[in-house]
Amino acid sequence: MKSRPETISIADFGGVGDGRKLNTNAFKEAIFRIQHLHHAGGTTLFIPPGVWLTGPFNLTSHMTLFLSQGAVIKASQDVERWPLIDPLPSYGRGRELDGGRYMSLIHGDGIQDVIITGDNGTIDGQGDMWWNMWRQRTLPFTRPNILELMHSTDIIISNVVFRNSPFWNIHPVYCSYLVVRNVTILAPHDSPNTDGIDPDSSSNVCIEDSYIATGDDLVAIKSGWDEYGIAYGRPSSGITIRRVTGSSPFAGIAVGSETSGGVENVWIENITIFNSGFGIHIKTNVGRGGYIRNITITDVKMTEVRYGLRIAGDVGDHPDDKFNPNALPAVSGLMIKNVWGEEVQQPGLIKGIKNSPFTGICLYNVKLLNAGSREVPWKCTDVSGSALVVQPGACSELTSTTGSSACSTTI
Repeated sequence: MKSRPETISIADFGGVGDGRKLNTNAFKEAIFRIQHLHHAGGTTLFIPPGVWLTGPFNLTSHMTLFLSQGAVIKASQDVERWPLIDPLPSYGRGRELDGGRYMSLIHGDGIQDVIITGDNGTIDGQGDMWWNMWRQRTLPFTRPNILELMHSTDIIISNVVFRNSPFWNIHPVYCSYLVVRNVTILAPHDSPNTDGIDPDSSSNVCIEDSYIATGDDLVAIKSGWDEYGIAYGRPSSGITIRRVTGSSPFAGIAVGSETSGGVENVWIENITIFNSGFGIHIKTNVGRGGYIRNITITDVKMTEVRYGLRIAGDVGDHPDDKFNPNALPAVSGLMIKNVWGEEVQQPGLIKGIKNSPFTGICLYNVKLLNAGSREVPWKCTDVSGSALVVQPGACSELTSTTGSSACSTTI
């Protein structure tokens, strides 16, 4: 975090925080000033208390967006205010529908040295309109995120509340050197596809000390979709996730299922998950290609989850019928240790791919307890590795001596 030598207020540009006046032009004019005056050390755009209704706008380099206590940046619910932008090249089309996609509420492309912070002010996506279009199948294009940053570097996001995103909340894609810290992300449990934080084809990312309760994965690491992600070829790597707490009908921590550019060198620790579908979900599919490797997950606590751990090679849809069925993902080097779960309905499922088995899987000190007296067995196919101090006892594929070396660095 750095202080900026200059501060300007959205009110200086005609902004009115009454929740009724549309402030899109005020945001654009303020950011235009920051962009073109090139003030040494950058400029802070200060958002005072109030409800600042706006359509989408772009950030620029060397700026801080500061939301004071009681400040709410609220998204317009007029679809005509949301521009369409091109699909991501690593996805080939909109994530939900063919063609383009709606621009995120707060967007940035090719920017650097940007801070989004405050005294826990709120960015409200007013997503219910978009969720209803999705449910009623009247959505014309892929829904917008609250925040998307593309091709950007040196980013800090902290001390802000994200609420009711139309789609994913925070989506850094093709980014590097990004920190998300002390944020709160909220959406109803039944809100569709409202992922919390999705680092996508990005490197050197830290996500920490945050609370997330949404309608989809709390954190999901991605890297492109089938043939488009393979062709773009940018992995997600060097990612740390720690001290994150939350609840979701889907996963607490996920990798995938879009991993066609590869995911590697991930460290996940001190995670607390409750009332969720999956504790940890690592997911890919035939046609994805790419790889998932060198992932360490440690010190996880979970309560009231359907699946404690699921690692599967048959999850996720395809952008079109052009994917290569012979593009098989490689999953290896997953270390999962010091995991404690209570009221876990199914402790674990590890389902590899017949012609590309998952290898080097280590489970160490993993205890996933059912609420009842009956132990539910693990289910495993096409996987090798080892399991030590696991309750209930892990599947035979992980207890054979052929895979014992997978945990050799753990004990």
